[in-house]
Amino acid sequence: MSRAGFEVFRTPLLPHFRFSRNLKGTDVHLTNPDLQAKVDRWVTETGRGPDELVKDAMAGYFDELARTRKMLNSRYDDLKTGRVIPVSRGELIAHFREKSATARRTQSGE
Repeated sequence: MSRAGFEVFRTPLLPHFRFSRNLKGTDVHLTNPDLQAKVDRWVTETGRGPDELVKDAMAGYFDELARTRKMLNSRYDDLKTGRVIPVSRGELIAHFREKSATARRTQSGE
């Protein structure tokens, strides 16, 4: 599977000593040279190994993904239950145009 400049290959579980303790049977092969350069830079700057950096980055990504899904589910529930009322595109545009006009008037001293 290739995504965001790297490929993830699922390998069958082999004896523990054949794998990185951190990756637990998943090898990550970077295919994007810019992404590889970023990892290399972080390895140099932090002194941490690439396996550890990738593990931490993936953990952070999934933590953020879980928080985002929770927030979106909560907002969807708010819409479904009527706790919030959806605003049409036209109303939203009108609101921000008025807000911008007010800010311009305030800045020009009107």
